[in-house]
Amino acid sequence: MSFINKFIKGQVIDVIEWLDSTNDTLVYRYDRNGKDIMMGAQLTVRESQLAVFVNEGEIADVFIPGRYELSTQNMPILTTLKSWKFGFNSPFKAEVYFINTKQFRDVKWGTSNPVMMRDAEFGMIRIRVFGSLSFKVADPVKLLQEVVGTNSVFSVSQLSDQLKRTVVSNLSDIIAESKIPALDLAANYDELSHVAVERLRAKVENLGIYLVDVIIENISLPEEVEKTMDRRTSMGVVGNIDQYAKFQTAEAIRESANNPGNPFAGMGVGLGAANMMGNMFNQATQVPQQTSAPAAAQQGSKFCSNCGNPVVPEAKFCANCGNKL
Repeated sequence: MSFINKFIKGQVIDVIEWLDSTNDTLVYRYDRNGKDIMMGAQLTVRESQLAVFVNEGEIADVFIPGRYELSTQNMPILTTLKSWKFGFNSPFKAEVYFINTKQFRDVKWGTSNPVMMRDAEFGMIRIRVFGSLSFKVADPVKLLQEVVGTNSVFSVSQLSDQLKRTVVSNLSDIIAESKIPALDLAANYDELSHVAVERLRAKVENLGIYLVDVIIENISLPEEVEKTMDRRTSMGVVGNIDQYAKFQTAEAIRESANNPGNPFAGMGVGLGAANMMGNMFNQATQVPQQTSAPAAAQQGSKFCSNCGNPVVPEAKFCANCGNKL
């Protein structure tokens, strides 16, 4: 009799639990190793886990974190499915799936090929987008039905690949619909990320997944567009072109003084200095021309009675004909 009891005990399971040591497992089917689960067995579901019982291919019960003794009180659905004829002390054959419900963060994604975008200023351009996303399981039943199936182990990377493709395929439409100029994309990462999360959550909901966030870390523009941005930035830094030219000439003169052995530098500096001096001379000669008219008007207040030439009011003789005034 004792031999029969030992044999039966060796064919049943009395403790069911799962400790994840991989940090990458999303779903794990408990390995019964050919044994049956005994009614009254202890089931331990830890925090960040859910346990799903599947009987003959049909989902029977879902257990939240806690410790359970498998009985008719804790398994009403399975009890109804089984329709026990031999009492509830008998073992039964069922599969137990442990679902990892913690949040999986920093899943990297990016466009493998450039995405076409129509820009009002540059026309059609190609951009590359990179970032990360975070997700967790929201509905374990949907996850098993739509994604996992009968896999004994389902990793995060298997699901993240599908999520990455979903993000990339929809992000080009999101950027195009935003109508944000290419030069302003870098200043709108947060706004684009918010729109992406709201739209993509509805697309992955049917998989039993909740998309926590989508972060856009970088949008790479074509080299030509980046050069245009650099030129505009340089123009903004330069500001007054005339003052900048004078500054450059003064710098060239200083460099030439420090390097007298370079004749070509001296020629360039000489031309630059001559140009600057010519501009300064023109500016200087314009001032007397503007002020000469009032002086002539003042001198014209007195004229020679003999020749009519304007004379200085204090003069006693005409400088033109010598007539006494």
